[in-house]
Amino acid sequence: MGDETRSDALDVLVHNEGDDVGVAIHDLEPGEVLAGWLDSERRERIPVKEAVLLGHKVALRDLAEGADVIEYSVRVAHTRCAIERGAYVHTHNVRSARWQQSA
Repeated sequence: MGDETRSDALDVLVHNEGDDVGVAIHDLEPGEVLAGWLDSERRERIPVKEAVLLGHKVALRDLAEGADVIEYSVRVAHTRCAIERGAYVHTHNVRSARWQQSA
């Protein structure tokens, strides 16, 4: 079989145009990765600034502190702090929109 690594193999899936985050489809290490959108043929190389685990999210654009985080074309969270494009997005830097009113 040999090495099946391809430069056009996707690393991150984005559900919809306009989403702020994409989902890692395998563990990612820092460096440039390929993102693909499920609702279009769009493909884009994005930087990954830190390790991102399979199934976890990476920021597709810079997000300001207190900004809404859009995924599936809906607000799913808001940022606890500013998040740079390519950063790991998880509970350390976002809070679920569902629990936004709780302490």
